[in-house]
Amino acid sequence: MLAIRDFPEEERPRERLIHNGPKGLSNHELLAILLRTGTKGKSVLELANKLLKTFGGLRMLKEASVQEIMGIPGIGKAKAVQIIAALELGKRIHQLAYEDRYVIRSPQDASNYVMEEMRFLTQEHFVCLYLNTKNQVLHKQTIFIGSLNTSIVHPREVFKEALKRSAASFICIHNHPSGDPSPSKEDIEVTRRLSECGKLIGIELLDHIIIGERKYVSLKEKGYL
Repeated sequence: MLAIRDFPEEERPRERLIHNGPKGLSNHELLAILLRTGTKGKSVLELANKLLKTFGGLRMLKEASVQEIMGIPGIGKAKAVQIIAALELGKRIHQLAYEDRYVIRSPQDASNYVMEEMRFLTQEHFVCLYLNTKNQVLHKQTIFIGSLNTSIVHPREVFKEALKRSAASFICIHNHPSGDPSPSKEDIEVTRRLSECGKLIGIELLDHIIIGERKYVSLKEKGYL
């Protein structure tokens, strides 16, 4: 019985996932991680391939029952249950309703979303909230950590994530460890630069919010946007 550990380390899906991330693995390699071991005369990767071929790929496999998966030689109840559980989690994640996402209708909403996380930080963190057309938060990404200036906050990094998430708009947020959220000259320059780039690309910068100690400043409300 061949297990994943029987393969050279550079060929083991689990190690490759740890070092390179899951996106670099094929479907049968991801399944092999769940299966863990093969059968006598058949490696775990071969067993994973057999599973996919039997069901014609993931589309049909995700609808299979425990009994149907157990019909493949080498896959017992425990392995079949693990596969069903993993596929069900994937379906539930995919089906998460938009209503479950946080909606930002005002600077106060954006501030509330990050206040408890950011007000205690001892370094400046520049964060972007990427929104869909309903102003629901699609993703929150820390772009950089350190003192704010126009050379560090490069629009490329901000909009790369926006394009990746198919965002309709975004909000920039950063904290002032001093607790005073008053905007600096650099804060204003960064805001205007990102706003101009957003207009060119078609992804609007809705606001830039500075977080202090239980208080915030909206650069949009201050007239800088």
